[in-house]
Amino acid sequence: MKPSPSTRENALLRTLKLLARNKIGLLGLIVFLSMTLISFVGPLVIPPETQAHVDQIYQPPSAAHPLGTDFQGREMWKMVIHGGRDVLIVAFLAGIITTLVAVTIGAVSAFFGGWVDSLMMGITDIWLTIPRFLLLVVVATLVRLENVWMLALFLAFFGWPGLARQIRSQVLSLKKREYVEAAQLLDLGPAHIIFREMLPNMMSYIVIAMINAMTSAIYSQTGLVFLGVVPFGNNWGVMFSLAYAKNAIYNPNAAASLLVPMGAIILFQISLVMLSRSLEEIFNPRLRRGV
Repeated sequence: MKPSPSTRENALLRTLKLLARNKIGLLGLIVFLSMTLISFVGPLVIPPETQAHVDQIYQPPSAAHPLGTDFQGREMWKMVIHGGRDVLIVAFLAGIITTLVAVTIGAVSAFFGGWVDSLMMGITDIWLTIPRFLLLVVVATLVRLENVWMLALFLAFFGWPGLARQIRSQVLSLKKREYVEAAQLLDLGPAHIIFREMLPNMMSYIVIAMINAMTSAIYSQTGLVFLGVVPFGNNWGVMFSLAYAKNAIYNPNAAASLLVPMGAIILFQISLVMLSRSLEEIFNPRLRRGV
C-alpha cells in the first residue's frame, strides 16, 4: 500500500523540522547545498577563465578581485566555481561506494559468523595493516585514472576495511535483540533480516559513517592531486598544487591562491560534519522527541 500524498507531506514537514531544530546542522545544510549548487550550476552561468592576464598576476583580494588572482592573473572566485564539481563527485561516489561495500561485508560477516566471519575479517585485518595512502600513491602511478569515476572507485576500493569492522561490531550487538530473534524464528531469510530488520536500525550510524568516508575521500584525492599522480581536471586540489608549484608560498601577495582552494575544501568538509548533527536526529528515533 503506497503512502498517501498527505502522509508524504507530513513526513517531509517533520524531516524539515528536525533539520531546522538543530541550528548547527541547519547551517551545515545551507552551506552544503550552497556549495553543491555553486559547483554544479555555477559553471553553466559563469564562463571559465581561459586567458592569462599577465598584468593581474597574484593580486590580493580586493573590490576588483574578491578572492584575488592566481599565477596567470585569473580570478580565483571563478576558478573556485569551476573547480568544485570534480571534488564533490568523487566525494559523493567514493563515500556511497565505500559505505555500501563496508556495510555489506560487515553485516554479512557478523550475521553468519563461523568460517564466513573468520575469512572476511581475516581479509579485512590484512587490508587494515597496509599503509593506505602510501599504497594509493604507488598504485595510482601504475593505474591510469582517466576520470573522476575511476578515482572514486579507486578510493572506495581502499577505504572500506575500517568501516566494515565498525559495522560488524554494530550488527553483532543487534543479533541478540528480540526482533532479530523473532525474524529468525519466522525464517524470513538472511537478506530480509540484515537489510530490512537490522540495517534500518543502524541508519544513523551508517549515514554518519558515509559522511566520514566522504571527508576521507576528499583528503585522499587532494593528496593524490598534490603529488601529481592524478593530474586531471582543474579542481580545488589542482589549484592548490599549481599554486604551490609556482612558489606561491614564498609570495605574500599570492597567499590567496593557496588559501582559497584550501578554504573551499575545508568549508565543504565542515558543512558535512555540521550537517551530520541534524541527520543523526532524523535517523535516530530517540532524538526525535518533540517533533
